[in-house]
Amino acid sequence: MTVVLLSVCVPLAVLSPPVMQRDLADFSPEHLEHIASLGYRDIRVCGDAGLCGMKRLLYTEGLVVGIDPTGYDRRYCYETTKDAEAALAVWDGVEHPSGPWVMCKGANMNLMNPELAKQA
Repeated sequence: MTVVLLSVCVPLAVLSPPVMQRDLADFSPEHLEHIASLGYRDIRVCGDAGLCGMKRLLYTEGLVVGIDPTGYDRRYCYETTKDAEAALAVWDGVEHPSGPWVMCKGANMNLMNPELAKQA
């Protein structure tokens, strides 16, 4: 069996944003450019949720939370880009974003939207 290890070289400035990021101005231009190069768009800070943005996934539009150069904390999957963008535009990073997100996925997390579960 062959094991292949992949490594990504990222400048230290990109990996080391300030501890309390409350505004995009708190991130270096290099950090934000790197995040955008990973395919994220509409990047903004959403309160304590940290750096958030949009990313098209295979079947859904993702409102992605806690973005950093190596990945993200979780994502909310929406059926349409319009719904996801509307939710990101008004979300303060507290609790869950608004709108008809279908699933919230992350490390050790796979949560169906409780509002949609009530309708089922």
